[in-house]
Parts: sequence; structure tokens; C-alpha cells
Amino acid sequence: MSLNSIEICAGAGGQALGLERAGFDHVNLVEIEAPACQTLRINRKHWHVTEGDIRHYSAEQWQGIELFAGGVPCPPFSKAGKQLGDQDERDLFPEALRLVAECKPQAIMLENVRGLLDAIFDEYRTNIITDLKKLGYLAEWRLLNASDFGVPQLRPRVVFVALKKEAASYFNWPSPLTTPPPTVGEALFDLMALNGWQGAKPWQERACDIAPTLVGGSKKHGGPDLGPTRAKKAWASLGVDGMGIADGSPAQDFVGMPRLTVRMAARIQGFPDDWQFSGKKTASYRQIGNAFPPPVACAVGTQIRAALNAAAKPKLKRA
Repeated sequence: MSLNSIEICAGAGGQALGLERAGFDHVNLVEIEAPACQTLRINRKHWHVTEGDIRHYSAEQWQGIELFAGGVPCPPFSKAGKQLGDQDERDLFPEALRLVAECKPQAIMLENVRGLLDAIFDEYRTNIITDLKKLGYLAEWRLLNASDFGVPQLRPRVVFVALKKEAASYFNWPSPLTTPPPTVGEALFDLMALNGWQGAKPWQERACDIAPTLVGGSKKHGGPDLGPTRAKKAWASLGVDGMGIADGSPAQDFVGMPRLTVRMAARIQGFPDDWQFSGKKTASYRQIGNAFPPPVACAVGTQIRAALNAAAKPKLKRA
């Protein structure tokens, strides 16, 4: 059964790639940042990408589509910001709900940062669930850790899933994998050793844990780095210099703590190596750091697809 989807705030395609793996065909992806739009076009020439602000986007042409997905901006709810919620001009949950009302999808999947679970946003989350109920959906949220789905970093994310009543009873949240994710050393050893770095093996042994949550670069605060002081200290404990992003793998005679490259950061997020990122180093890293890990999106999307397929099966009539 072919299932279609539209996605808002698509970024570099982490969620879109995961949902593609789960069996969804994207008929439209909406993104405001030009480099991210180009990333989507480079990797999937058949995807229809709309570059622009979702405040000026209409979803009426997609009425009845199977899935409406997106990752609305995180700053209104992030602990790294002021957590202004609905008082923040970047809060796009109302726009997402407007678009849901327009296209009336069979299922909805929205993701955001862990800060959305803070007590200050209890009423906000309740209002989202109430608004979706008025539109005919049963909604719930779950905190998922990317490391439970094979990604070599913790990266907790809040995921909202809502389905029409007839499909909601078939939905089950994905179960964590039984095998642990690779450590940073295991995930990145080949890239660290790419130029013959003599210290690659000792570094791998030191990088013996999963990564702290990768942080997206901010336009307001200059170039890319691996986050605030506490995050940089966590990276340093794994033998990684978090003060910036390197142009390439360490040289053979490199001494000290290496920095991640764009490709290394992409692996930490669960992107495949053939996924290309448009733009210079800073623009590419921002796309990666703000992405939703594809393996997590795939896990949730697979469960949504199973629920929709189960609900679509004809019911046997009693004799």
C-alpha cells in the first residue's frame, strides 16, 4: 500500500529520510533555509521541495494525505534559550495545527526538543492534544532517545504522534533495540584514520562512549562548534575538541584532540555517508546539528505505517 506524506520545516532531510525508509513517499517538503532546500534537492531529485515560510504555505491541495510530519523550530522550548513558548515569534506549532486542519491527514508526526516536557509547558502540551482532538485525532507524546535506535548519541527528542480514531488503536510506540549503539570511537574510527593518523587507534579506545547531544550552530553566535561549555567538556572526555569543525580528518602526524568533520557529525546524527550537504562548512554543520536522526524517524514512521495499514484492512463480517 503506497502511503504519501508532506513535511514542514524539513531541514536537511533527517526526518524525511527516515520516513522514506519507513515506506512513505514525500509529495512535498517545505523548508525556509536555502542551503537545506538544496541539500534535499541534491539527494532526492524527485522530491518536490517548496522553499519558503510555512506561515505563507497552504496544505489544502493535500487533503486526506496519509501523513503530515515536521520538526517545528526548537528555540521557543529549548533550555539553551529563554523558553518563551507561545510568546516566541518562532513558535510554529499553531501553524502546524492550521495546516493539519487544511489537509486533514490520516496521521501526524511532530518532533521537538526535550525542553517541551518541562513543567512550564504542561498547559501548552495539553492544548496541542486538545486542539488535535477537536480535529478528530487521538494524540500522545513520548520522549525517545536516539541511542535506543542505533544512533551513537543520547539525543532525547519529544515526538507527538496523532492518528484518526480508527487507526489510533493500532499504533504502538517503537521498542528500543536490544543491541547497544556504537561508541563514538567505533562509529568514527575509519574517518579519523582516513589520512593515516597514527593516533587513531588510541583515540578510538578513549572515545568509548556514545556522544553527548549534537547541537546545531546558531546564526546569532557565529560559526559551528559542539555546544556550550558542559557539552564541550563531555566531548573532551571522548578525546574530541569541541571548539569547532575540522576541514578534514587528522593528518598522519597530528598531535592532540581532533575535531569532528562535517561527515563525522553526520554519522553521529545517523545520516548515511552518501547523504550530501549543501553549503559551506558552517551551513552544512547547522543542517546536521539541527536534524532529527533518520533511524528514530524510521522507527516511529514504521509504527505509524503499520497502524494505518491495519486500519485500512477490510473488517471480516460475521456470518
